[in-house]
Amino acid sequence: MEYVIVGSGIVGLYTAYHLLDKCDRNGKSIVVVAEYLPGDESVNFTSPYAGGNFSCISGSDKETLEYDKFTYINLLKIRETLGGPSCGLDYCYSTEYWDEIPPKEKIDNLLTYLEDMKILGAEELVRGTKYGIRFKSFSFNCPVFIQSMKRYLEERGVQFKRQKLDHINQAFCTDTKAVFNCTGLGSFKLCGVNDSKMHPVRGQVLVVKAPHITENTMRWGKDYATYIIKRPYSNDQLVLGGFLQKDSWASETYSEQNDDILRRTTELVPEILTKNPTGHKLENLEVMRSAAGLRPFREGGTRIEKQIVNGKPLIHNYGAAGYGYQAGFGMAARAISFLQEAKL
Repeated sequence: MEYVIVGSGIVGLYTAYHLLDKCDRNGKSIVVVAEYLPGDESVNFTSPYAGGNFSCISGSDKETLEYDKFTYINLLKIRETLGGPSCGLDYCYSTEYWDEIPPKEKIDNLLTYLEDMKILGAEELVRGTKYGIRFKSFSFNCPVFIQSMKRYLEERGVQFKRQKLDHINQAFCTDTKAVFNCTGLGSFKLCGVNDSKMHPVRGQVLVVKAPHITENTMRWGKDYATYIIKRPYSNDQLVLGGFLQKDSWASETYSEQNDDILRRTTELVPEILTKNPTGHKLENLEVMRSAAGLRPFREGGTRIEKQIVNGKPLIHNYGAAGYGYQAGFGMAARAISFLQEAKL
């Protein structure tokens, strides 16, 4: 196969999509190789467990700001290409609060492209926060969205192969022109890559049924994140989170963390309880599931770079931590630019 993408999480899928769209490749020349594929569930396969929205969780460095912007301005096109909102992607307004004032460069950048962005007045802030914005965001139904992506890519001829690679060299064949390494946290252990800068950042979420909540709300602290994300086309699911536990590989979910999530989210948005049609107490909430996932965090930021292996390009594209859905398409564009520069 001419183009091999290792990893079928959201970054790998964005890379395959962009390779088809931007480079006008024949889908039959592309294969996605991964131990886990969309539709699977494993704590080692992060993408199905993401909260899934466009938010301000990402960094303030120039590259990440560019990846976010590129992704945001292309998400509507992606949604329509995949068949409309039922693909698991739709608009949703979001209100976000910070305990500390965010960097000026981040806010200035957001103002250049976020639709309907409004900076909140002091009287609109939640107690204990110093800054806030409201804007027209996107929400993902992550398990549905990555399966929609896989289905679209397969219809275009892209092949998906379930295979666990022990060494990145196994991705290269005689006719291979380039390999994209989109293994996320897997790059920590994958021989030939073994990126010691990769760390898991464990998250835990609750999914509840909440037809009465129609917008997203976030609160960003120094070492915590509280978020409420409306999951589109999910029969009124609401994702409540969360935790940012660096270097925790735990796949289990814990009752005390569920309790803490419920406390923080209902304090941030009391309407979760006060407008709940089935009752106004915590025990009246219909909890559908609890889940844990491991974000692929990389010290120093994402790794998007080219190296030559046996005379052929190996293009690394991973390390998006908790912002793969909102920055991943921009990351894919950067990764594929190395291919275009080499005219492959």
